[in-house]
Amino acid sequence: MQTIVILGAGKSSTYLIDFLADSCTENERNLILADLDLEAAKAKLKNRAGTQAEELDSQDVEKRKKLISRADVVISMLPAFMHPLIAMDCLELGKHFFTASYESDDLRKLKSEIESKGLLFLNECGLDPGIDHMSAMKIIQEAKEKGEEVLSFKSFAGGLLAPESEDNPWKYKFTWNPRNVVLAGQGTSRYIEKGDLKYVPYHQLFKRMETISFPGLGDFDGYPNRDSLSYRQVYGLSTIPTMLRGTLRRAGFCKAWDVFVQLGMTDDSFQMEMPENTTLRQFLNAFLPFQAELSVEEKLADVIPDMDFPTFEKIQWLGFFENRLLPKTKGSPAHLLQAILEKDWQLQPADRDMIVMQHLFEIQTENGVKKVNSSLVSFGQDSVYTAMAKTVGLPLAIAVDLFLKGKIKLTGLHVPVLPEIYEPILAELEEVGIHFEEKIQTG
Repeated sequence: MQTIVILGAGKSSTYLIDFLADSCTENERNLILADLDLEAAKAKLKNRAGTQAEELDSQDVEKRKKLISRADVVISMLPAFMHPLIAMDCLELGKHFFTASYESDDLRKLKSEIESKGLLFLNECGLDPGIDHMSAMKIIQEAKEKGEEVLSFKSFAGGLLAPESEDNPWKYKFTWNPRNVVLAGQGTSRYIEKGDLKYVPYHQLFKRMETISFPGLGDFDGYPNRDSLSYRQVYGLSTIPTMLRGTLRRAGFCKAWDVFVQLGMTDDSFQMEMPENTTLRQFLNAFLPFQAELSVEEKLADVIPDMDFPTFEKIQWLGFFENRLLPKTKGSPAHLLQAILEKDWQLQPADRDMIVMQHLFEIQTENGVKKVNSSLVSFGQDSVYTAMAKTVGLPLAIAVDLFLKGKIKLTGLHVPVLPEIYEPILAELEEVGIHFEEKIQTG
């Protein structure tokens, strides 16, 4: 009997757990869901046959290895920094390993050992990364088979709110890890545009945008992800003159978020200790110059010269010009900002989220340049069964299911860019309503 171990029962795991738990009886499998919160794990399993919950502190090496030793396949839904540790355990114990997270340098160092043991370690099999790879590779492969050349590839994705839930000026709430949202884009982003290499330092990132539009949904800000260049090799497009992968936010979000970046409020490199009764207004003022004759609002306008009313309104809505108490007074600026946002950007029970993804291709054909616009829009049901959980969890669950059924026979270290992986996964995703709409324009 096959045993699946899922480590982590967080927000993004709902659909993953349901899919694999529902498969246990029919496929004679066992599913073990391990989480620090035992009751939360039990609640997600819903007493289904073939499933059991385990309490696990993932830092408890002995207990973790004992649990992994019971598995055929291990799925890590833990924070990204834990993946290399889980992967090492799986390698030592001879277990297959699946994640939705980026393939790290630490995992790449294990490549030859993974291959020699005949194991499959599949990473980047969620939404972004994941569905983006698979849907893009389908178009790229089809072009190559026709003898066509991909000249330009831009891909953008974002986890946002369904229009009816956009009830604040930011048109945003947390649908995944808040810390990752606050720290998004730190470092230097790299991409290539018409043969010119582009490097975007963090303090310029949220100014370097392009507008991406979806029919019926309007305009979005698209800004570059950290490293687009490495994916030229992954996608088999090593000489492509334009390659950019980016993130989507509602139009106007990036300009307002850039205020926090310019002030240093997203900095995670030093610790602050504010007095216990510090207000949000005082917290903001801590990042502004001392000018006794000017108000906080006036000083902010001096420091951010391109401040417009929609941007001011977003900062104001969060309470930064009021005497609301700071919810947390010790930690890095990023931690304190996150604590503020977690109150105001909390997903309410009836809120629905939305996933948007768009690929923009320019492909040289024998009849000229063809432009392909391939778009995905997916809506959540509520604050538990979110579009984020669906599009992150289902590709991973389907991959594990296919592997255990012998329909994916690969071994080694992989991301889902091979037809053997992406073709059956995309086919199953389409059956549950996760599909792309293509528009083709020929020149």
